[in-house]
Amino acid sequence: MNGIIPLWKERGMTSHDCVFKLRKILHTKKVGHTGTLDPEVEGVLPICIGRATKLAEYVTDEGKVYVAEITLGKSTTTEDATGEIIATKDLAEISPEALQSVLTKLTGKITQIPPMFSAVKVNGKKLYEYARAGIEVERPSRQVDIYSLTRLDGLASLNESNPTFQLEISCGKGTYIRTLAVMIGELLGYPAHMSKLERTRSGFFKKEDCFTLSEIDEMMQANDLNFLYPLEKGIESMTKLIIDDEIHAKVLNGALLPKALFVSVENESRVVLIFEGKLTAIYKPHPEKKDLWKPEKVIELNEA
Repeated sequence: MNGIIPLWKERGMTSHDCVFKLRKILHTKKVGHTGTLDPEVEGVLPICIGRATKLAEYVTDEGKVYVAEITLGKSTTTEDATGEIIATKDLAEISPEALQSVLTKLTGKITQIPPMFSAVKVNGKKLYEYARAGIEVERPSRQVDIYSLTRLDGLASLNESNPTFQLEISCGKGTYIRTLAVMIGELLGYPAHMSKLERTRSGFFKKEDCFTLSEIDEMMQANDLNFLYPLEKGIESMTKLIIDDEIHAKVLNGALLPKALFVSVENESRVVLIFEGKLTAIYKPHPEKKDLWKPEKVIELNEA
């Protein structure tokens, strides 16, 4: 079994839980997810099966869309609703224009510091391990891309009796929505936290494409594999080059290929090689041998 499953991860489960359950449902060990979702977050989680696990990093690199609920006036230890409240402040009237001004400032490339309750590693340990031990460590900042921030709950003002608003966030990989919520609050002059989150899109998969674990289980029992998308879906945005039998044989052996073969796509950083309509390999320019391209990934076409 090879392909990509657009899984709808339900609240209360870790991404690892989903992988564990799918291994049992599908009777296969080669299962990998494409980016962790916190247990309290539900949403689109593409799962790579079989040879598709070689594509996990490319699927992860694609953009994401979230719908977040952000609450002003309270901040928490975890930056979301699961943590303990550590700061409060009564809200004065915040106009829609003031909020929009902040959202505009946070659109584009921004710098974030990952929350202490996160899986980012510092000196070989995950930040949440330090946090649970009550140890504060210096966290590395990172640049992330925020493509758009769109308010979904109308244009009402925010105040003490209405401190929460909904936001659709289109962003690149590595973005912490919890931290974005805190940053919005800081620019408005208030403590804040992410009170709810749902991922509605991951890469080329949308909410409406997804299947739950129970649906996949039922379909497997009925020998229905319509939950499984082909490998090619995972590299939909990448430039493709059709190859013939002769080149195909060389590619399966991991051979270097002449730059002349890639003259039509030479400005690309990587290219997908397609043989008979199927993904065969991903190639990139050789870093030292300027007249050659080298394989970044070779996808075996024949089962072992």
